[in-house]
Amino acid sequence: IIFQSSMSGQSYAIQLATRSKFSHVGMIIKDQGQLKVIEAVQPVKITPLKTWINHGDGNHYWVKRLKHSDSLLTDSFVQVLDSTSRSYLGKNYDLYFGWSDDRIYCSELVWKAYKQAVGLEIGALRKLSSFDLTHPVVKQKLKERYGNKIPMNENVISPGDMFDSKLLELV
Repeated sequence: IIFQSSMSGQSYAIQLATRSKFSHVGMIIKDQGQLKVIEAVQPVKITPLKTWINHGDGNHYWVKRLKHSDSLLTDSFVQVLDSTSRSYLGKNYDLYFGWSDDRIYCSELVWKAYKQAVGLEIGALRKLSSFDLTHPVVKQKLKERYGNKIPMNENVISPGDMFDSKLLELV
């Protein structure tokens, strides 16, 4: 799993609300013999690893993998995870961070792929209301997206909460 601070228009608001340096996440996969990243942007797609890294602030990125990966990452595990993540290809990006499968945002893609494929929850789901929504930049982004109807009880998984998962180790 690869993490970065993206340079998208919403990145700073995500970092402020989640109190994390991370605003984007994807999964490194092998595609036609090349390392690439499956990511939820518009639409969910496979991006060459170098291109994905170049989209990050200062080209910085962090990679984590499951602890005990030597025993966990069997060929069948990787195949199921790969197939599950690819099932989201072409789906539209979810600007509203909803929990349905109609549209997908970055950390939701990775979280759901692991959950559906192998039953692991990488990071704890939280309600939108549990994030720090007090900064003016965050308030403005919320107003743009939701008007006065902010879905405070919506389940959300953030890149930072995934990064902090006790199931992962830094590579």
